[in-house]
Amino acid sequence: MKGSTARNVDEYIRQSPEPIRDRLQRMREIIRREAPDAVESISYMMPAYKMNGKPLVYFGGYPGHVGFYATPTGHAAFATDLASYKQGKGSVQFPHNRALPEDLISRMVRFRVNEETQRATQRGKP
Repeated sequence: MKGSTARNVDEYIRQSPEPIRDRLQRMREIIRREAPDAVESISYMMPAYKMNGKPLVYFGGYPGHVGFYATPTGHAAFATDLASYKQGKGSVQFPHNRALPEDLISRMVRFRVNEETQRATQRGKP
C-alpha cells in the first residue's frame, strides 16, 4: 500500500489489506510469468521489475484500485485498451470493483519485455 515500508514484494503483499492481497498476488504472478528474467524489488515504495538494470513495470495497491505502471511507452502502445480506465502519465488504475484485466496486463508486460530486449540488443547487451 502507499507509504509501505516493505523490504520486498512478499512483505508488500502481506502488509496490504486482505481484499487487495489476491489482486496484488495475481499482478505479481502475471509479471513473473511474462518477464521471468526481470529482477524483482521494491522501488518508490512499491513492487518494481527491471530488466538489464532498466525499469520494466511497477504496481501498487491502493484503497480503490491497483496502480500499474508500464512506463509511458507501455501505456501509449495500449491507449485504446486502457481508454476505459483512469490514467495518468505512465500509470493506469484498475479499480477493485472491476475484474483485473489479466490478458491486457500480460500483453503490456510482454510489450515492455520485447521493448527492453530490443533496447539492450541495440546497447550491445545480451
